[in-house]
Amino acid sequence: MTQTKESGNDRSQNNNHKDQQGEVEMLRVVACIDGSRAAPAVCDYAAWASRHMETPMTLLHVLDEERYPAEPDLAGSIGLGSREQLLDELAELDRKRSKLALEHGHHMLDEAERRVKAAGVNDVAKRQRHDDLTESLLSLENQTRLLVMGLHGESSSDRDIHIGSQLETVIRSVHRPILLVPDQFRAPQSAMLAFDGSATAFKGVELLAGSPVLKGMPLHLVMIGPDTNDRWEQLKKAEKMLGGLESEITLAIRAGDVEPALHAYQEEHDIDILVMGAYGHSRIRQFLVGSTTTTMLKTAEKPLVILR
Repeated sequence: MTQTKESGNDRSQNNNHKDQQGEVEMLRVVACIDGSRAAPAVCDYAAWASRHMETPMTLLHVLDEERYPAEPDLAGSIGLGSREQLLDELAELDRKRSKLALEHGHHMLDEAERRVKAAGVNDVAKRQRHDDLTESLLSLENQTRLLVMGLHGESSSDRDIHIGSQLETVIRSVHRPILLVPDQFRAPQSAMLAFDGSATAFKGVELLAGSPVLKGMPLHLVMIGPDTNDRWEQLKKAEKMLGGLESEITLAIRAGDVEPALHAYQEEHDIDILVMGAYGHSRIRQFLVGSTTTTMLKTAEKPLVILR
């Protein structure tokens, strides 16, 4: 696989895939690889999605430029004054630290590539960036069909679970479907869509209808709120739109608060994937981007898809 340098802070090992006119690169499943314990599951879920969507994959490692600066600036360090030799030594240590971190990321990408190829994905590109994570993902947005990330950050442990520190920023910023995964892989067998009947929600249904990733999989469409005839009509309209998936579709309306009602329904029916959308100013939208987001992400034990 040929390595090419695409920018000053972007190292890429990539086979380009273009359309019949040779102008447009194919959309890809982008898997974010880091040093967290979720990294193997990110590879496995991304490989699963890549196979089902018949979409090539990019493995991405981003080294935080603030944590690992390429050119440390110690000019303002208190107490160092004119001790130029000490300044130079400290700067050199930071440069070595950044270099080692980049090399470690490169090895992680190599291991991830072996893992996804063993899972049956042959069309794999590797990309490494020394940059801000969200900015890196935004730069790849027009090449991304699905983004796959771990739910938990590198500092998580069995006793103290932390969601990725930049996860909410990515969710708010990147306008592509995002698959957020737990630390252990389980091949998805069923899915549910949290649906609110809004115009944006129907766009989410249209997006699902056009993707093969859930084809043939039992699918539940669930609304939270009053049980009314209008809501059932909205559900039936969405069901009709999803007819091409050849899936067994279950429609449901549940009362209660969004978070516990959705999780209770998911557990009751042992559903593997919860799909949600950023639905305007609906209750689900408020739930998604409001104060309960951190709790939902932290307690999730199964994959979560955010439709954008």
